Amino acid sequence: MLARVEEIVFRFRHVTVAAFVVATLALGWFAAKTHVDASFTKQLPSDHEYIQNFKKYQEQFGGANRVVIALIAKKGDIFTPEFFQTLKTATNDAYYLPGVDRSQVTSIFTPNVRYIEVVEEGLTGGNVIPADFVPTAAGLERVRQNIIKSGRVGMLVSNDFTGAAIIVQLLEVDPQTGKKLVYAEVADALETKIRQKFESDTFGVHIIGFAKVIGDVTDGARGVLLFFGVAIVLTAFLLYYFSQSLILTILPLITSFCAVVWQLGILNLLGFGIDPLSILVPFLVFAIALSHATQMLRSFRYEYNVGGTEMVAARASFANLFIPGTVAILTDTVGFLTIWLVKVPIIQELAITASVGVTLIILTDRFMLPVLLSYTRMAPDFRRRVNFRRFALQPTWRRLVNFTTSPKSSLVIVAVAAALWGFGLYKAKQIRIGDMHAGVPELRQSSRYNQDTAAITRKFSIGVDVITVIVETVPNGVIEHDIMSLVDRFAWHMRNVEGVQSTMAITDLARTINAGWNEGSLKWRVIARNRDALAQSVSPVETSTGLLNNDGSVIPVMIYLRDHKAETIQRVIAAVKDFRAAHQSERVKFQLATGNVGVMAATNEVVVAAQFPMVMWLYVAIIVLCLISFRSWKATVCVVLPLIIVSDLAYALMVFLEIGLKTSTLPVVALGVGIGVDYGIYLCSALMERMEKGDSLEDAICFAYATMGTSVVFTGLALSIGVGTWAISALKFQADMGVLLAFMFLVNMLGAMLLMPALATWLFRAKRGPALTRPPFPMTK
Repeated sequence: MLARVEEIVFRFRHVTVAAFVVATLALGWFAAKTHVDASFTKQLPSDHEYIQNFKKYQEQFGGANRVVIALIAKKGDIFTPEFFQTLKTATNDAYYLPGVDRSQVTSIFTPNVRYIEVVEEGLTGGNVIPADFVPTAAGLERVRQNIIKSGRVGMLVSNDFTGAAIIVQLLEVDPQTGKKLVYAEVADALETKIRQKFESDTFGVHIIGFAKVIGDVTDGARGVLLFFGVAIVLTAFLLYYFSQSLILTILPLITSFCAVVWQLGILNLLGFGIDPLSILVPFLVFAIALSHATQMLRSFRYEYNVGGTEMVAARASFANLFIPGTVAILTDTVGFLTIWLVKVPIIQELAITASVGVTLIILTDRFMLPVLLSYTRMAPDFRRRVNFRRFALQPTWRRLVNFTTSPKSSLVIVAVAAALWGFGLYKAKQIRIGDMHAGVPELRQSSRYNQDTAAITRKFSIGVDVITVIVETVPNGVIEHDIMSLVDRFAWHMRNVEGVQSTMAITDLARTINAGWNEGSLKWRVIARNRDALAQSVSPVETSTGLLNNDGSVIPVMIYLRDHKAETIQRVIAAVKDFRAAHQSERVKFQLATGNVGVMAATNEVVVAAQFPMVMWLYVAIIVLCLISFRSWKATVCVVLPLIIVSDLAYALMVFLEIGLKTSTLPVVALGVGIGVDYGIYLCSALMERMEKGDSLEDAICFAYATMGTSVVFTGLALSIGVGTWAISALKFQADMGVLLAFMFLVNMLGAMLLMPALATWLFRAKRGPALTRPPFPMTK
C-alpha cells in the first residue's frame, strides 16, 4: 500500500507540487484575513456550577466583566473644583466607551449612588452629588459628608480621599453597533478617551479589568512577532550548519511555513480567529514542522550519500520515514487534542487550532518536502562534506554507545533518572492551581497594568477582584429576620477571612437605616427583628444597587479580595463552603459564585479536574501508538518512561519558578510531551529496525545515533534556543511558556539520547554484544 502511494506521488510529482502551490495560495488568501478574536465568555467553563449561577444572575446583577477607572490626585485630596470637574467629565465619557452597559456605570456622579441620613423629622436621602451641586468650599464639604453617609468610602472613593473610581460593566455585544465586542478597541478607547485625556501632572489615571488585560496582551503580542523572527533566523543558521546546503535549509523552512499558512487559512474558513493568549500556537506548529522536516533531511542526506540520486534519495526517505514520522506527528496531534478535556472554551479552541496545524504537517513534511527534495541538484562536493562530518562524529557515537550500554554506566544513568523522577514527584505535589502572584500573570509585575492594580488595591478597599455569593431565599426574604441575620453573619464571617478586603450586602444598609429610624442611635444599628421594622429598613434600597432583586428572594453578597492568588481564592471558596455546609436549609441557599474571582475559581477547579485525565489519556494514546508502531512493549517502555520523568520534572520546575497550573500553562505539559516523544520514536524506530535485521543491541544503538542522533540533537537544541528567546518577552505568560518548553525540549532530547539506550540495555539483554569498536555503518549499502 505504501509503495503504491509512493509511486503515485512521485510519478505525478508535477501535479503534486502544483496542487500544493494552489492550496498554499488559496489558504494564504484566507490566512491573510485571520483576525484577533478575544472574548470574555471564552474564559468561562460553561458547564461548571459557578458559571451556571453566573449566567443565571448576570442580567440582574451584572457580569464579571468589569472595568475600574481610578482617578487619583497626585497632591492633596479630591475636594477641589478641578478634580470634581474632571471626574464628572470622565464619568460622562465612560458611558460612551464601546460595549458599556450604561445601566451599570457607577461613580459618585451617577444617580444609582445615594446616601441616607437621620434628620430631626426621620430619614432623608438623595444622590451623593446633589442636582444643585456647586464646587464651592461649602458644596465640597456637603459632598464629603454625603460620601461618608453613603458608605462608599473605600469603594467609590479611596480610603484616604485622594482618589475616586468609575466602575463600568461590559457586554459581549456592543449595544451601539450590535456586533461582537472587540476588546482591543475597548482597550484603545480606554487609553485614548480616558487615560490620555485626563492624566496630567495633577491627576493620575489607573485602569484595570479584563478588557484592559486583553488590550495590553494584544499590544505585547505584536512584539511576539519579533521573537518569532529572531527564533526563525537562529533556527535557519542552525539548520544550515546541520544540512550543509543552502537549498536543504530553504526547503524545510518553506514547508514549515506552509503548514502555518494552511493552519491559519483553514481556521479562518472554520470561523475561528486567534486569541491573544493563543498567539504562540502558530510558532509551535512551525517548530514542530521544522522538527519533522529535519528528520526528512537527515534521511535524504543518508540515502543520497550512500550512492543514490536525488530522486532515489527522496523516494527512499519518503518510504523510510512515512510510518514512524506519521506516528510521531499523530502523537503531537494527540498531545494537543487531550487539551480538549479542559472544559474551557479558550482551551478547547486552542486544542482545535493546534491539532489542525499539526495534522497538516503530515501533508507538508511527509508529502510536500520529499517531492521538493526530488527536484534538488546537490553540489558535487556535498557527499565529501557529509562524509567528513560523519567520520568526525563516529568516535563520539562509539563512546556514547559504550557509555550508555555498559552495565555499570547504564545502571548509573537509570539510577540518576530514578532519583530525578522521585524528586520531580515530590516537588510536583507542591504545585499550586491558579495564579501565584498578585496582578495579572500574563503581564510582568513592572507592567503598567499591574502597577495600576497595585495602586488601586493600595488606595481602595475594592478592586477588580470580587466574588459574589448569591443567597437564594424565599420571596420577601429580605424582610425575614432569621434570613437577614444569617446573611449578616455570613458577611461578617467572610470579612474575617485572610485576603478579603471588604464585603457589601443589603444587611449593611439595613442596619444603618434601622438606626436612622431610631434617632441615629448606635444601639439600633442592628437587623430589626420586627418584620415591619425590617421592611422599613430595606425599602429605601433600590434594585439598581445590585443588592437585591425585585421580589427580595435573591441577596447578593459581594466579597472584595486583595488579590486573586490561588491560595487566596482557595481560602475564600473553602470559607464559603464551610459556612454553607453549616447553615444550608430549604429557605436559604448559598450559591457560588459570580464576579471575576468566581470565574477564576471555576476555572481552577476545572483545571484540577482535567489535569489527571488529560495526562492519562495522553500517555494512553502514546503507548497505544508506540505498541502499534514497534509491536514491542519493551520498546514502548524505552520511549514512554523518559517522557513521564520529564513531565514530572516540568511540574517541579513550575514550582521553583512559581508558575501556577492554570489554563495558560496546563497545555504546555501536553505540548511538551507530545513534541518530546518524537525524539524517542525516531531513535527507537532505527534501533528496532536494525535489531530485527540481526544486529546486536550495541550496533543497533550506534546505527540509531549515527543516522538519527545528529538530527535529534539538532532539533532539541534548535527548538530550545528558539523558544528560549521568549524568556525576555514583555509578556510574562510567553516568557513562562518559553522557559517550560525549552526545558522540556532539551531534557526530552537528553532522555532520548541517554536514558532510552540505558533502558534498552537492560530490557533487551539478550541482544547485547561486545563493546563497540567498529564504525556504526558502512559508507555504501
